[in-house]
Amino acid sequence: QPQLVESGGGLVQPGGSLRLSCAASGITLGSYTIGWFRQAPGKEREVLSCIGHTDANTFHEDSVKGRSAISRDNAKNTVYLQMHSLKPDDTAIYYCAADPSSDLIGLCVLDHDLFGSWGQGTQVTVSS
Repeated sequence: QPQLVESGGGLVQPGGSLRLSCAASGITLGSYTIGWFRQAPGKEREVLSCIGHTDANTFHEDSVKGRSAISRDNAKNTVYLQMHSLKPDDTAIYYCAADPSSDLIGLCVLDHDLFGSWGQGTQVTVSS
């Protein structure tokens, strides 16, 4: 059974930056589409960034476009989400998800529930 473990969350000051990690076991992330999502209290889960089977195939939601980057380290079997210029509205639980499908748009834009594996999430709080 694939397992995904997020880390790197915590308290960040407004304007700061962070790097979240999604470490996988039981699967090889290089052969998966990976997505980063977040859910704030009282709000629906939203997609942030996705990376497909090739590193050149990425997607970024408008809310984080220009201040986020998604990358993959196959040697560490880990996918990263870097964000900068953080705002209090970025406060949420951040999740990563993985699926062997190469349909990045289908997974990340049309139906997030198609992702087969999800991590438990890491809390990010942006506050002074």
